[in-house]
Amino acid sequence: MNPRRKPNTEQGLGRREFLSKTFAAGILTSTGIKLGVADMEGENAAGEATEQKETQATVGNENSPLTLWYNQPASFRRMPNNERGVYRSILPEALFIGNGGLGAMIQGGVGSELLRLNEHTLWTGGLNPSRNLLENFGSYQTLGDLFINLSGQHQARSYRRSLDLNRALSELRYSANGINYQREYFASYPDGVIVIRLTANRPGSYSGSISFGDGHGRLADVNRNRLTIPGSLENGMRYETQILVLNEGGSQKPSVEDLNGRIDFSNCDSLTILVAAATDYAMNAGTFFRTNEDPHAEVTARLAKASGQAYDALKERHIADYRSIFSRFEISLGNSSEAQRALPTDLRLTQAGKECDPEFEQLACQYGRYLMISCSRPGSVPANGQGMWNDSNSPFFRCMYTTDIASTELSYWGVEPSNLGECHLPLLNLIQSLIPIWRRETQASAELKLPSGEMTTRGWEIPANHNTMGGGYAWWNKGGNAWYCNLFWEHFAFGNDRQYLKEVVYPLLKETCEYWEDHLKTLPDGRLIVTDIQYSPEHGPFHVDGCSYCQELVWDVFTNYLDACDILNVDRDYQKKIAGMREKLLKPGVGSWGQLLEWMKDMTGHVSTEPHEFEIDAFDNGPIDTPQNRHRHCSHLLGVFPLRQISYEQTPELAAAAKVSAIARGLGENRGFHILSFGHRIPVYARLYDGERAHDLIQRAFTKMEGTNLSFSGGETSMALSHPTGFCELLVQSHQKDIHVLPALPKAWPTGQVKGVRARGGYEVDESWKEGKLASLTIRSIAGNAVNVRYGAKRVKVDIHPGESVTLDGDLQVKGKIASQA
Repeated sequence: MNPRRKPNTEQGLGRREFLSKTFAAGILTSTGIKLGVADMEGENAAGEATEQKETQATVGNENSPLTLWYNQPASFRRMPNNERGVYRSILPEALFIGNGGLGAMIQGGVGSELLRLNEHTLWTGGLNPSRNLLENFGSYQTLGDLFINLSGQHQARSYRRSLDLNRALSELRYSANGINYQREYFASYPDGVIVIRLTANRPGSYSGSISFGDGHGRLADVNRNRLTIPGSLENGMRYETQILVLNEGGSQKPSVEDLNGRIDFSNCDSLTILVAAATDYAMNAGTFFRTNEDPHAEVTARLAKASGQAYDALKERHIADYRSIFSRFEISLGNSSEAQRALPTDLRLTQAGKECDPEFEQLACQYGRYLMISCSRPGSVPANGQGMWNDSNSPFFRCMYTTDIASTELSYWGVEPSNLGECHLPLLNLIQSLIPIWRRETQASAELKLPSGEMTTRGWEIPANHNTMGGGYAWWNKGGNAWYCNLFWEHFAFGNDRQYLKEVVYPLLKETCEYWEDHLKTLPDGRLIVTDIQYSPEHGPFHVDGCSYCQELVWDVFTNYLDACDILNVDRDYQKKIAGMREKLLKPGVGSWGQLLEWMKDMTGHVSTEPHEFEIDAFDNGPIDTPQNRHRHCSHLLGVFPLRQISYEQTPELAAAAKVSAIARGLGENRGFHILSFGHRIPVYARLYDGERAHDLIQRAFTKMEGTNLSFSGGETSMALSHPTGFCELLVQSHQKDIHVLPALPKAWPTGQVKGVRARGGYEVDESWKEGKLASLTIRSIAGNAVNVRYGAKRVKVDIHPGESVTLDGDLQVKGKIASQA
């Protein structure tokens, strides 16, 4: 950092470490939070009397369609702390920033600012072969609280905090005592740090202190203008946080209060705060998920590199890196009214569930992409149940990776079509690192014996929940191996990287096919079924053969393997065998009231026979497999989405039955309708060409948000991460080996455009429409060649080579001529 004036520093103080000491600045614990600042229960924080009005002249960009903004700080809400009571959290209202490895929840306080920090690999627990021991499973941990206490700024006027999705930049502006204050916050991926910049329009306006409340009670060593907080968890994981404070004008000095270091500053013109943190985690089962190196050197090096740059240079590097990913995809769904644009995000959220707000819906789509870029970048672990933002050491569902019909896959369905392919890699890489453990445990598990009673010798399965270090919890998710294989296949399908297919995807597909070759049971009529412990997540009963959920997953892994063999021209003998087995697989059937069967047979009259089986879910409205049942999940519709077994073109009878099931399950009005299920049902309706019901769910999802930041609902952030999925499926589909344009355009979006939607086969698609009809279509070939295109009843084939593009009009004519007929 090259400030206008050099920082004024003094001799530092030595480090003291007290593991359980609670200090005045406040620490996070497993049962709650002790605050060193005033309580912030209401609309205002730290006694600030903020005004609820802000003028466009003062702010300048409040009408930006890609900005979240508010007229007050984030307030605390009471949140469930697993089964340990409640704690006070800013998670539902704070603004989120992140660089994949390091994240922050920004409260936006005036006199007392609070940033709750997370390091994405900070987990307790580890490998626990006995999957029912949660204490060995562990949970995702909070890093701690960064406090910025500012003198003389408690009474604020013209307050506005915002998050600009175009730049991944959060800002805070307000005036106090006739001075205009501004803060900027961002999390830089290229430099690996969080950066906070405080400026004012009058010199010498900043006095106060900076301190840190470590999430596990470790105390800060203060040395000149740096706070260093090393620590370790109960599982031996080492971590370290460092905070570097650089001032322009004025002075700063180290200080200690209640044994915890802090930095005091006085009469500064501006401040730049750099935060870095790391652990000794490594995504490598061979080293027991550790680097065996103290993270101190890595953290110190990051700060040295960042502090050697001017603030503007850091900011520009951050924005350029972020924009290189975010700007690939653009969406416009029409114009909102001036009255809608004038509302801050919290009030606009309330109204968007009642009246269509196109620009707000566009914001929600792009916000999901923003969150994914912020919490899932190469070099760290993937998004967990809360993305990466967590302020409890006993978080909701432990922030574990849930693999049935819940958060993990759902969060990642939209990354490929919305042009975030590299954000998929943290999840795919984590899965690869865990497969050796799952393979060993699968082949030693009595629960996963072959139908003959012998032990498994080939392949692997996955637990219903897992952590980042090989630990699993609850039952085996039978069929989950095929679901995880689908993620690898999709990464290839969109990117069309044959080397990746050959070296990574194909071996996984073949091994999983071998597993199911061994595990399928043959019925007397020759059909093949999955048997034993499977169920229809998260909808019983257990121990019923031929669950549609699992049958569809096995069909999918067989199909992807067959396609891989064709592309690579390999394995012809085994390909024929798997093709024969796929033909014998039990397919989903149609039930007594026209529904897609969720199990092998119609279960309308099913009566529970075991305590853990259930006829009526605690949150549902009727018995299973009846029109009255409104279970939150539609696991048996995986064949519609995200898989490709059921469609009106290939299986019209099953597609019609799937729609009967989807409609019967309801649109979210029933008491137990979980927000996560929206992320599946919206694209299901899109695949069934029902844009109206899909759009209805988009609006209803806004009413289910538990906070004001569009992130937090149902105890997780997965719904926000899944938003791009439904939008992309409504506008472009490519799962049937063609490019289907505007397959389910809702009437609420009569005019609009989208750019940069990825299509399978290695294409990018731009399209615009007017009055509900296609106006223009551009297809860019990244790695593909000839492709079939369809719009309504029109079908054409365009020959397009890698690096080239073609533009068609609303009649699918290329430069005035019809492309070759498909």
